[in-house]
Amino acid sequence: MNDKKQFDLLAVRIRMNIIRQMVAFGSGHIGGAMSIADVLGVLYGGVMDVDPKQPRREGRDWFVLSKGHAGPAVYAALAARGFFPEDVLDTLNRPGTTLPSHCDRFRTPGVDISTGSLGQGISTAIGAALGNRLRNNGSTVYLIVGDGECDEGQIWEGVLFAAHHKVDNLIMFVDYNKKQLDGETDAVCKLGDLRRKLEDFDWHAQEVDGHDTAAIYGAIQKAKAERGRPSAIVLHTVKGKGCMKAEDAAANHHMTFTPEEGEAELAVLRRQLEALEVEV
Repeated sequence: MNDKKQFDLLAVRIRMNIIRQMVAFGSGHIGGAMSIADVLGVLYGGVMDVDPKQPRREGRDWFVLSKGHAGPAVYAALAARGFFPEDVLDTLNRPGTTLPSHCDRFRTPGVDISTGSLGQGISTAIGAALGNRLRNNGSTVYLIVGDGECDEGQIWEGVLFAAHHKVDNLIMFVDYNKKQLDGETDAVCKLGDLRRKLEDFDWHAQEVDGHDTAAIYGAIQKAKAERGRPSAIVLHTVKGKGCMKAEDAAANHHMTFTPEEGEAELAVLRRQLEALEVEV
């Protein structure tokens, strides 16, 4: 499905669900969760072949969040798509919750692979892609890694391995929001031109505005048409996008939220939702 309005509507709902979780728990990794809302809106808004009623169906597309601290964004998307009731979002990180800090496939419907420790998601995503290729089931594996996470050597080992084994049913997104836990990525460990680096590793690589759902959708279609090598899409994003408090903060990796702050953020997002709903 290529419907920008539907993608944008879902992205706003995902952002609202992220804020809801931050307020319910009182804090959370807001920056990196909000920056991937638009790509999740595209993936869960029609690109991925998934079914909330059959989350383990053979032949489905798989999603892997390697930047595990952004788990609330995935939970927000899954709830919006009906994998579980949205009121479950209020239990984030609580005792007995099905929504732990990092995604756990044994606890959350719709989570395909457990993640958390940075760098490891690319390895498990490649394994899933190779396994699905052996089954010849037509599945595509979608992976999101963080830019700060690209400091990890395991990322580049995975990049080498996937190219060597021509894992062409894998599409990796890099959330290039230019910040990580300890500051700006250029100050911590400069990444340079990620698209060109990935091309040098023999990946099909593109870069787009990570908040333009039409551009994201177009890049995914080009990636899916590529044969004989894995694909990467570098998403140029703003950390905390869609949350006034986070966007305006220099340090926005993890932040606290009061109910009053949450309501102010949700009011803005509700207006965005209403404006999209009346668009012709």
